[in-house]
Amino acid sequence: MSKVAVVFWSATGNTAAMADAVAEGARGNGAEVTVLGASGFSGVNVSEYDAIAFGCPAMGAEVLEEEEFEPMFASVESFLGGKKIGIFGSYGWGDGQWMRDWKDRCVSAGASLVNDGVMANYAPDETAIEECKDLGRALA
Repeated sequence: MSKVAVVFWSATGNTAAMADAVAEGARGNGAEVTVLGASGFSGVNVSEYDAIAFGCPAMGAEVLEEEEFEPMFASVESFLGGKKIGIFGSYGWGDGQWMRDWKDRCVSAGASLVNDGVMANYAPDETAIEECKDLGRALA
């Protein structure tokens, strides 16, 4: 049984709903899943999991949330080499540049991305929820 962490930050609940769907997909594929807020995860935790899903909405000028999520992600980046990961989040403006930038960071860190990331415009619709479940299944 694989161990999957779903690590996220959410202000409005949109990214939290996506995290729940990722966890559901991973559990449905037989994984042991731990769901954590960004403040509960650090580089020392990376080796505890076979795969990790990171979720964060776009903030400001299409960047990761800067007070909690960005510092956590920056601290784990150097531990992601060879690690199977996925990224997801919601946005309300822009064209998804934050996701492209985030994907590039993951690739530069040597992570093994299972897809290009899952985005939802505001609240995730049925399609986005299914994409999140697929992400979870791929991580499991």
